[in-house]
Amino acid sequence: MDTQLVSRNMPQRMDLPFVGLATFAGQPACTDWDKLDGADVAVLGVPIDTASSYRVGTRFGPRAIREMSMFHGFGPEGVFDFEDEVTYLSAEEVKIVDAGDSDVIYADTKRSLVNAEIAVRALLDAKTMPYILGGDHAITMATVAAYANEKPIHIVHLDAHFDFIDGRNGITWGHGSPMRRASEMAHVKGITTLGPHNMAAVSKKDYEAAKAYGTHVVPLRKFRAIGAKAALAHIADGERVYVSIDIDSFDPSIAPGTATISHGGFSYYEAKDLLREVARRLDVVGVDFVEVSPPYDPSGITSLLAARTSLDFIGSIFHERAKRRLRP
Repeated sequence: MDTQLVSRNMPQRMDLPFVGLATFAGQPACTDWDKLDGADVAVLGVPIDTASSYRVGTRFGPRAIREMSMFHGFGPEGVFDFEDEVTYLSAEEVKIVDAGDSDVIYADTKRSLVNAEIAVRALLDAKTMPYILGGDHAITMATVAAYANEKPIHIVHLDAHFDFIDGRNGITWGHGSPMRRASEMAHVKGITTLGPHNMAAVSKKDYEAAKAYGTHVVPLRKFRAIGAKAALAHIADGERVYVSIDIDSFDPSIAPGTATISHGGFSYYEAKDLLREVARRLDVVGVDFVEVSPPYDPSGITSLLAARTSLDFIGSIFHERAKRRLRP
C-alpha cells in the first residue's frame, strides 16, 4: 500500500457529502452556546412533534435536513451562483455554526417548548441570528417568545394554512396555533401570511380572528398574480422580521414529506424569489423552517428542498447585509 495514501499529513481532503459528522452544510459544530462569539448564524434544531394533530415524524426533521445539507456543503470561498453571477456564503460575508438541538422531554410538549425558548434566547444573547430547524410548527410559539426582550418584530409567515387556531379541546399550543399565540405577544408588531391555499384548514371564526388582529394575508393565487414585491409592499423598508417557513407551503410534488399536505403550493423558484425579496428589503433577525417529516419523504427530496432553500436564504440575507454596509 502506498504510504502516502494513509498519511495523516495528506495535503487535501475531498470531504464528500457522506464523509464525516453530519452538521448543517458541513459547517463547524458549537454546542456550547456560551462560546458562539463571532458566529453570524447559529443553526439550531428543535425536534418536537408532540403538538402535531395528524401525522408525526417531524422530530426527525432537523437531523434529516442536516444530512441532506451535506450535499450542499461549501468551504470558505462560498458558492458561486451562475444565474446571479454572485458568490454567496463566503467566509467574508457570513460565519455559520451548527448549535445542535434544544433538549426534548418526551410526552411533555410544554417543557420541551420552554427548553426551545431558552435555547433561542441563548443564541440571541450571543448576538447571533438563530436559524431554527423543526420540528412541528408549535415550536414557533417558543422561538418567537424568545424575542420578548429584543426590539419588536414583524412575522413573515409562509404556510398553506393560517395557523390561527385558538384551541381545540383545551389544547392551545398545537401546531395549528403558533400565529394565534404570537399575535398575543407584545413584541410582535404584525403578521404577514403568504401562500395559504386549498381551503387552508381554517374555520371562519379563526379566519375572522386573524383578520381582526390585522394579519396581512396574501393567498397563493393572489401572490402569483401580484408577485413578491407587491405582496411585501405593506412592510416598511428595514423592518425587523422573523420568518417562519412551513414546508407545506410548497407544492407536495416537490415536498411530500410533511404532516398536512395541501396541493397547489409554492414552487422552489417562487419561494426562492420571495425570500430574496425579504432579504433585500427587510432586516431578518431570525428564521424557522418547520414540518419536514422524513418518514413521509422516502427519496429525501423534502429534506433536500428545506436544506437548499435554507442555504439560499442565508446566503441572500448576508449578501444583502454586506451590500448595505458598502453603500455610502
